[in-house]
Amino acid sequence: MSQPRLNPALTTRTDIERPALELIHAARSLPVATLHEAAGKIGVMPPAIKPVHPQFHVCGPAVTVDAPGGDNLWIHRAIYAAQPGDILVVSVNGQYEHGYWGEIMSTACQARKLGGLVINGCVRDYTLLGEIGFPIFARGLCIRGTGKDFQARGWVNHPTLFDDVVVNPGDLIVGDSDGVVSIPRERVAEVVDAASKREAQEAEILKRLKNGETSLAIYGWD
Repeated sequence: MSQPRLNPALTTRTDIERPALELIHAARSLPVATLHEAAGKIGVMPPAIKPVHPQFHVCGPAVTVDAPGGDNLWIHRAIYAAQPGDILVVSVNGQYEHGYWGEIMSTACQARKLGGLVINGCVRDYTLLGEIGFPIFARGLCIRGTGKDFQARGWVNHPTLFDDVVVNPGDLIVGDSDGVVSIPRERVAEVVDAASKREAQEAEILKRLKNGETSLAIYGWD
């Protein structure tokens, strides 16, 4: 006799708040490192998480997923709980070395116009993922398959832990070739403004350096 399936609606939220679109657009042009510094040096996702292909970049609201290790059913479910532009931010409970994601899921997300994936685990179908172009940040590549346990409990759009960083649904996720940062939703306007000013200040410093001044003199360290 088959056992009853868990109802995913019991641990799935869809009514999340997101940053304003104009703030997301503004953040997209800013380097991840600058956003991290402007936020007070917070929000660094595990440094092992890198773009699967160099051209990949993500910027959008987090749809958080807490998936059972070695199982990707909850990740599939999250694809259909997300809205266009959202970034799936997936924890796999420390069981990194499975291919949680591949060609099928990237194609599904592209059809739904999602913004990207950040997963604290591995993916597979490397060449095809590059051809599809859906942006993915992951720990690496692994061909080990995953399961589909309909009795395993997962969570969509609940607070999720990545090392010492808590990612809440709706937080702003930005990733580039340096890594990924998570900015609390309620601080996005403040951080984007501070990061923009920081970029302008650094542009001026670069001009001064090219004109022969030293970094020691500019910063008062000499």
